[in-house]
Amino acid sequence: MTHVHLPRLVIAAPSSGAGKTTVATGLMAALTARGLAVSPHKVGPDYIDPGYHALATGRRGRNLDAFLCGPERIEPLLRHGAAGADIAVIEGVMGMFDGASGRGELASTAQVAKLLRAPVVLVVDGSSQSRSVAALVHGFATWDPQVRLAGVILNRVASDRHEQLLREALEEGAGVPVLGAVRRTAAVATPSRHLGLVPVVERSAAALQAVADMAELIAASVDLEAVLALARSAPPLTAAPWDPTAEVARVTTTAPRIALAAGRAFSFSYAENAELLAAAGAEVVPFDPLHDQRLPDGTSGLVIGGGFPEVYGEQLSANGELRSAIAELAATGAPIAAECAGLLYLGRELDGHPMCGILGATARMTERLTLGYREAVALHDSPLAPAGTRVRGHEFHRTACTPGASPATPAWAWRSPANATVTEGFTTANVHASYLHLHWAGAPQLAERFVRAVGRIPLYLDDQGR
Repeated sequence: MTHVHLPRLVIAAPSSGAGKTTVATGLMAALTARGLAVSPHKVGPDYIDPGYHALATGRRGRNLDAFLCGPERIEPLLRHGAAGADIAVIEGVMGMFDGASGRGELASTAQVAKLLRAPVVLVVDGSSQSRSVAALVHGFATWDPQVRLAGVILNRVASDRHEQLLREALEEGAGVPVLGAVRRTAAVATPSRHLGLVPVVERSAAALQAVADMAELIAASVDLEAVLALARSAPPLTAAPWDPTAEVARVTTTAPRIALAAGRAFSFSYAENAELLAAAGAEVVPFDPLHDQRLPDGTSGLVIGGGFPEVYGEQLSANGELRSAIAELAATGAPIAAECAGLLYLGRELDGHPMCGILGATARMTERLTLGYREAVALHDSPLAPAGTRVRGHEFHRTACTPGASPATPAWAWRSPANATVTEGFTTANVHASYLHLHWAGAPQLAERFVRAVGRIPLYLDDQGR
């Protein structure tokens, strides 16, 4: 077992909306500007924040989700993503102790911090309080003795006098050092819409400027030397790095080509999914459904992840050549796996705009947010999973799908919080489409099976369900 000293820290908060993303992204960018190789990570299933992290660091933003991937994979995934880095900065999710509903600490920021033995910096919204901040921080510092809350960054501080009051209160009653105080400002605001922040790929120059502003704000407001010293105090990591080639068998040497949807409309994907496909022997080639009028030459399979097709419905519909090419690919029996946005794109129409028509489903935007972790079982064989396969996934959308006259059968079943059986998604002989987002590091057999299907290699079931 190799012990590796990786400086690292977790950026947490008492609740959502305290400013974790601004502080974490600004800190990543400020440390990168100092010449450090910063490895960016995000607790939970979020796709958008890692995009800002990537802009800040020049490295792919990666997720650490103990529900989707299992607690045992958190340290290996960190080591995999942080290879060659000088420091890892991990942005938390929601409030520090908030995790999968009804499952205690599972998938919380606190659990991930404990699994990584990483010091925690708490971002506290100082607006509308002074001395009470000490009680809040003291509570977070003592709630779980296994969590090392080692510093506080005060956010949205109104004035020098306000900062003095907050610091005095914390020095008197919390016993946690203040690493910085960030003034209240609108200069680094990032626009939001129905599912959170607007993704980086949609903002281009504006996103770059926002990250630069965050870096400047944090560099001027936070003691970076103290932050670095704190990160360097983390003990050595002992788990081996996650390795996609150890998770799946290389099932083919012919490198069948899998087209992977990307660009502004389909920006949600976990890096490890593509790495697993490559480890199983596939060649993964990105394409942009908004602009590319045909699939990559030699495409034998198609993966379409999540994103915001509802924002780009008219443009996606206008690219009729690509829609026809995808329908033709499906008609050949080529395997297709689609999640959330991909599901909508494969349907007959979205908000009245014609889509690929591979499935008879129609979709529309709604006011209702569907959100949460799911434990699902595959109902039918598909290119992605044999019937009976159990997975953990995440649902996050404001659209609704009507099956229509589709010959497809449901993809997954799970139990709702009210203990009702929910069936969802669509499967055919060669298509698996669902709202469920899956992190394949938690179920690597999905990637291996999909590559087998793409390579026209007979599918089989071994004692691991592959």
